[in-house]
Amino acid sequence: MDVKIFDNMDSVCRFVAERMIRLTESGEKVSISLSGGSTPKRLFKMLTEEFSDVNWQNVHFYWGDERCVDVESSESNYGEAKRLFFDFCNVPSENIHFVNGKVEPEVAAESYSNEISKCVSFENGLPAYDLIILGMGNDGHTASIFPDRSDLWFSDKICEVAIHPESGQKRVSITGPVINNGKAVLFLCTGSGKKDMVATVVNGEDLSLPASQVAPVDGELIWCLDKEAAEFIS
Repeated sequence: MDVKIFDNMDSVCRFVAERMIRLTESGEKVSISLSGGSTPKRLFKMLTEEFSDVNWQNVHFYWGDERCVDVESSESNYGEAKRLFFDFCNVPSENIHFVNGKVEPEVAAESYSNEISKCVSFENGLPAYDLIILGMGNDGHTASIFPDRSDLWFSDKICEVAIHPESGQKRVSITGPVINNGKAVLFLCTGSGKKDMVATVVNGEDLSLPASQVAPVDGELIWCLDKEAAEFIS
């Protein structure tokens, strides 16, 4: 685990943006799994405002999880990325692989699993994303694997249907084995509201939490934190 602490959210996002951009320079097909949340929204805006000349032609974008809602909904992770980033950059439409929230969640999960299988290179018998961006909830969930259904983390499927424990909302999420097969996994956590759970996970205080299960087999794990989120790290 590599923990990087930055002054503020913008510095976190700039580090991640530069990692993404370096992947475009190889000229080879690249797969990036995106996350929802407030920090990725700032990342998308930064990519649009400060890195508009990047050539994304060889980059394919996916999502680690998605709410089962219409793409026009403000709750859609893909919809937010589209409004803030894709509508302003040169990513080919066929390079954007999003979950179909209009169909039954089980159908959406199976369909997305099939698309990932066809489009993402495999290593160790699993999809191997070049970069996976994750967030973490205040309950220690990541992607849409929540503590009350941590068994989904160990699923042998590529995607599972998860249910938010409070709202009951259904979501499609990639599973733990896929996350841990990533070549690079970056956690983005910013703000004082995250400091307690960041400390719990990074300090190894509760190994049962989904976020604590992130440990890439062959890849790197980087926690990208601002000073507020990192306050209680020992």
